[in-house]
Amino acid sequence: MEYTTLGDTGMTVSKICLGCMSFGDSDWREWVLDEEEGKEIVERALELGVTFFDTANMYSNGESERVLGEALAGHREETVVATKGYFQMDESNPNSGGLSRKAIEQELSNSLDRLGMDAVDLYQIHRWDYDTPIEETLAALDDAVRRGDVRYVGGSSMWAHQFAEALHTSDREGYERFATMQNHYNLAYREEEREMLPLCEKEGIGVMPWSPLARGYLTRPHEEVDATLRGETEEHLYAHPYREGGGPAVNERVAELADEKGVKMAQIALAWLFHKEWVDTPIVGTTSVEHLEDAVEALDIDLSASDLEWLEEPYESVRVSGHE
Repeated sequence: MEYTTLGDTGMTVSKICLGCMSFGDSDWREWVLDEEEGKEIVERALELGVTFFDTANMYSNGESERVLGEALAGHREETVVATKGYFQMDESNPNSGGLSRKAIEQELSNSLDRLGMDAVDLYQIHRWDYDTPIEETLAALDDAVRRGDVRYVGGSSMWAHQFAEALHTSDREGYERFATMQNHYNLAYREEEREMLPLCEKEGIGVMPWSPLARGYLTRPHEEVDATLRGETEEHLYAHPYREGGGPAVNERVAELADEKGVKMAQIALAWLFHKEWVDTPIVGTTSVEHLEDAVEALDIDLSASDLEWLEEPYESVRVSGHE
């Protein structure tokens, strides 16, 4: 395992963050693992040196947080745990979602209870709340840091102008600043390179991309993507423009380079992210120990400047996706 500092926090994290969306309850989404399988992956991640774990209250309606918290029992001091809030948790209670003070305080409290933790290292807003002034949200998050419930706060997919507004508001009001950005970024979706990633680099923000493998699109030849359970059942895969523009050509080049180097397509796609200076740690979600081990092995893959250029060359601008 390799390690890095997360943005300007000074906090050390593994160069792979284990995403825990796949832990919890298959009634939520068909490809989600049960509790025992989820804990097995967390245990193997710890053995491999993974110290950074990302979940959210909405994943399996809270079950992901509970599974992760139990799996990390006895390992809390050496690990960094991140969770998120925004999406409505109870259909009958509109205040169980959004980023009002009430929503943040009660949903953060619920997350800490499920995790079995006194504090979470990184608490992120899962999306931008158009119904709540950013001043209200930042004030509530600042209070959470001052109470000791949260150590750092972060943002997730939003427009660069919104993130800039949030950072400026924190600076103006003396609130805790967003320290991280969890955004949508991979070889098949690079729109973040236009504004968000340069902004993060300028402001010392830790970048932890979600969907680094394009929801499986970069793990196998594009004509075989639907052969997996997630490919068959995951409607979110088709909501993103991976198949648009130069996506198929990018997929083919990943396959070709993987074959040339004798590695897997997923490893090439991850290695590309590891070579990006503005990326701190991609969030790798997995449903098998084998795929987790593959991800760790990808840290050893060296891509030349010409390899990187060749992989990137077919990319074409596509519609912005992931802010929903």
